[in-house]
Formats: sequence, C-alpha cells, structure tokens
Amino acid sequence: MIKIAVLPGDGIGPEIINEALKVLKSVSFKINREFDFKFYDVGAVAIEKYQNPLPENTLKGCKESDAILFGAIGHPKFDNNPELKIRPEQGLLKLRKELGLFANLRPVKSYKEILSLSPIKQEIIDGVDMLIIRELTGGLYFGDKKTNNNISTDICTYSVSEIERVTNVAIEYAKKRRNKITLIDKANVLETSRLWRKTVQDISVKYPEIELDYMFVDNAAMQIILNPKQFDVILTENLFGDIISDEASVIGGSIGILSSASLGNKMGLFEPIHGSYPQATGKNIANPLACINSVSMMLNYLKLEKGAKMIQKAVEKSLKYKITTADLNNSFKYKTSEVGDFISKYIDDNY
Repeated sequence: MIKIAVLPGDGIGPEIINEALKVLKSVSFKINREFDFKFYDVGAVAIEKYQNPLPENTLKGCKESDAILFGAIGHPKFDNNPELKIRPEQGLLKLRKELGLFANLRPVKSYKEILSLSPIKQEIIDGVDMLIIRELTGGLYFGDKKTNNNISTDICTYSVSEIERVTNVAIEYAKKRRNKITLIDKANVLETSRLWRKTVQDISVKYPEIELDYMFVDNAAMQIILNPKQFDVILTENLFGDIISDEASVIGGSIGILSSASLGNKMGLFEPIHGSYPQATGKNIANPLACINSVSMMLNYLKLEKGAKMIQKAVEKSLKYKITTADLNNSFKYKTSEVGDFISKYIDDNY
C-alpha cells in the first residue's frame, strides 16, 4: 500500500485534486498497485480552521507518507493586506523546510497541439524539452531579514553542502536525458554564485560524460526566449530559479499544463505550478492537466514508470482531441470534470 498525503489547499485546489485522483485510481487498477489517500488542510483553509497555515497534523501526516500531492495555495484576503503576519504561502515554505525538500524540478515541454497559444514563434519553441532544477531551501528566501528605519536587508547564504546535493540531483536527471547541464548564476558579481560555480565544477570532474556549461542569469533570461531548444537540464539557485522557471512557462502556451516536483532525500511533493485561481473556484472551469501531470511525476518518483507513461499518453490525447478547458480551447470549453473523465476513461479503455 502506497501512502499519499493529499493537500487540496485553496481556491481551485480541491477541484483539480479530485480529477488527479480520478486519473490515479484508473492507473492504480491497471498497474495493480494500491494507494491509501489521507487528506490534510494547508494554506488559507488551514488558517481559517486552525490559525496556522501548516497545522501539526498536516505536517505529521506528510512525514508518514510516501509522497505528497498538493493542489494550490493562496487567497486574495491575504494578498491584499500587507499587515497580516500569517499568510497561506508560509505553510508551503515551512513544509518544504521541515521535509528537507531542497530540489525543485520544473519540466518545460512544448506540445504541438497548443504551440499556437504561446506568444513565442512556433519555430522557436517546437521541440523544446528542458528540465529546470532549482535549489529550494537556501538563498535569499531563507536568509536573515531585517528592517531598520528606512533600510531593509535580505541575506543570501549558500553552503557547499547545499550546492552539492542539488547538483547531484541535476546530474542524475541529466544522465536520463541528453547529458547536458547549464548552470545559471551571476558569478561575475555575486560571491555566492562564485561558490556555486566552483562547487559544480568540482563535482562535474567525476562525470566526463556530462556536458557542463555556464550562463549568467541576465543572458539566460534572453536565451530562454530566443533559443530555448539549446537547454536540457538547467541548474540554478533559489531566486534565479523562481524567476527563470516562471519565464519558461510561457513556452508551453499555458501554465495550466505545467507541473513540478520538490524533492528531498526521503520525500517528494508534487504540484501544479499555477496558483489558486480564486475567481474560478467552484465553477468547474479550472484546467486540471497540470495537476494530472503532477501525478505522472509522482509515479516516476515512486518508480511506477508504466503508470506515469499512461498518464502522459492520455494527456497528449486530450490535447490532440481538444478535450480541454477554455484556456486551451475556447471553441468547446470542456469542464474540469469532463477533462478528468476523458483522461481516466482513456486509461481504462486503452491499457
């Protein structure tokens, strides 16, 4: 029995999670594996109930699971009030820290069926298949912060061990792909970037089959738009990775299809990259494909690659036949639940 902690979260989170679990149940039957789903609160819904974005019960449940499936987090009530000290997003940040989820994986792939939805020319993005690996628990986001009168300070700190562990993740994934890693940094200016470059260089000596190159983050921001097909695995620090991965999301034509994984030594958390989309809550119009793709990533992590491939194929068919929500196909406008039904039935009927 594989234990999955399910954190639907806020906004459209519960709706897309429902479709993802619908698909996973179809897969579980086909691969003859049982899943035990336990549901927990996180984010704004947890603040409303417990005055805590990450209740102890949620954290405990996640630690006792084999993997975590996460929906969405955030609510306008908190976004629009800068005075509030407790915020939904703190729950996700604390969860990453408590579970030691130090590596974020963001696949960026172009699908032929929706190339026209991207603002970038089709000939530039056709065939793009990259993986952005971002260090997730260090750097500016987790450094000391202070404000003194009219001066605010954020400290960016990295250790060799923090860089080494995420670099090793990048190497393992590069081996499974095209054996190329691009380190994105700002080593001409930042001391932390120079440590990143030296550490990655020292490790790369052990892996001569891996092609390693370097790119300053400002140039990388241009190259991801001008020539994205040059990238295979991108490795970078927390802040740069946050920005670069969101920029790269426009390549696919919609953030509604993009998933991500946050990995530690003993745990993985899988989630769509989009937000909680509160305007769509309860309307059955949210795109569930990113959450369904997150399940595919989770199955790969659990070494259930056969099931992951089933989902990938079914998602491709939903795009091909335009069984999608309005953000991808304004002509037919399938409902959230109808997209999940199609993918689930495709797996039921074809495997």
